[in-house]
Amino acid sequence: MEAKELKQLASGRWKSIVTSLAPQLGLAIERLPHHVSCPVHGGVDGFRLFKDFDETGGSVCNTCGIQNDGYATLMWVNGWDFKTTHRAIHDMLLGDRANQYRPPVAPPQVVKKEVEVNVQSIRDSLNHVWKHSIPLSSSEARPARMYLANRGIRQIDYRKIDSNMIRFAPLLEYYEEGKLLNKYPAIVTMVCDSDGRPSTVHRTYITDSGTKAPIPSPKKMMRHCADNLFGAMRIAVQGNSKVLAVTEGIETALAVMGVFNVPVWAAGNAYLLENFVPPQGVDVVIYADKDRPSRQHPDGHGLSAAKLLLKRLWKEGIKASIKLPGNEIPQGMKSVDWLDVVNGNVPQAPAKKTAAR
Repeated sequence: MEAKELKQLASGRWKSIVTSLAPQLGLAIERLPHHVSCPVHGGVDGFRLFKDFDETGGSVCNTCGIQNDGYATLMWVNGWDFKTTHRAIHDMLLGDRANQYRPPVAPPQVVKKEVEVNVQSIRDSLNHVWKHSIPLSSSEARPARMYLANRGIRQIDYRKIDSNMIRFAPLLEYYEEGKLLNKYPAIVTMVCDSDGRPSTVHRTYITDSGTKAPIPSPKKMMRHCADNLFGAMRIAVQGNSKVLAVTEGIETALAVMGVFNVPVWAAGNAYLLENFVPPQGVDVVIYADKDRPSRQHPDGHGLSAAKLLLKRLWKEGIKASIKLPGNEIPQGMKSVDWLDVVNGNVPQAPAKKTAAR
């Protein structure tokens, strides 16, 4: 049976399939759709299953990226290739236990009015955050500047930061599982889609004294209704520069911008970096994170994503290169990024320019 047909047969049954084939996702299934620790790299609450998981099998990790369907979820969490995954699902559905399964139930039809209300609710939330934000250069934004300085980001020319893209919210609501826990200051950054349209907001919750807020998830992306978030967080004013650097994280981007004096945008994570769409007419320099190898990413997720982006840009005729920290990952750390290099948190080593064209 072809994969397309098997996916149709699996629709409405993914909970049962994944429970059997990937028991390490049991807690995520039990707590669906709430966040839990990532079954691949750990952490606190960066992973969750899609609300329509039983129909699609999809999942997302803030670090590892999006797995769009049950095939992708099983391949990712088990380290399987496509052939192994297809065979396991086929045997699960059409083997000796086939009679345990009922014909797939069509997902309920969503009323268009409810969708429109939800989209408007998302837009209202995004506008609420942005309306109550101020430039980082404002005197009231001192907690944000203290936070960045405490993170080792001291060489910032705020004139080169786009105040329409990264700002400061003096007091912003923090929700956990739909419940308002408290309010904290926050650095808020606009995230764009591949066409450059503002699509959602990334929040970094901090304290008045410039430290990370004492909450489970101090860095969060707001809900969005965009088709994609591949346009990055455009925190630097590009000006007349023909070179644009891109990183995963915001703080890494600010560090690179301060030290190497190039405009830098932040993709958000490895998955968004892999799918980054740059503006026309620029050469792209990818300042990649150096992550520990995993079953799915033998080169480390950061470098794997950078290589995939590089390959795509070359095919599109865009000049691009990768810069990777030459430092070894110290014991007790899961990765090294350019902020670590700038801060001297790792033994000094020359940067590796892995590829250029």
